[in-house]
Formats: sequence, C-alpha cells, structure tokens
Amino acid sequence: MPTALTSKGQVTIPKHIRDALHLVPGTPVEFSVASSGEVVLHAAAAPKGKRRAGTDRFDAVRGRADVKWRTTDLMKLLRAED
Repeated sequence: MPTALTSKGQVTIPKHIRDALHLVPGTPVEFSVASSGEVVLHAAAAPKGKRRAGTDRFDAVRGRADVKWRTTDLMKLLRAED
C-alpha cells in the first residue's frame, strides 16, 4: 500500500501495520535499513521513567483515595466561609 511523504518528511503508517505492531499514538518506534535496502520498522522500548503509550495518566491513582468524602460534603467544606 503506497503512501506519500509529506513536506515535513512524515508518512502515515497503514492501519493494518499499526494493528500488527500494537502501535498507538505516542508509541516510540525505531527505523533501520536492512542490508538489502529495505526499511524495517519496529516498536522501540520506552525510555525509563516514561509511562507506557496509550495509558491514562490517572489510571495509576484511580480508586486509591483513602478519604471517604461524598462530593456534596466536600463541596460544602471547600465553600464554607470562615
């Protein structure tokens, strides 16, 4: 499936290839050129300290609050005048 190179040097990776490699927005990828001249694309390891691509930044803390406030009670407390 041919694709055009943009003026910025970008190409769209076809969906069937993204699906096969499990690529989602933000996934680091690496390109290399084989001795035969073919370009090889594969998912790269994420740098240490970075979260995985495609994860919600709130997933790590969702459901971990130890304060059992009801929203209405908390809003009353926050809006109370001294």
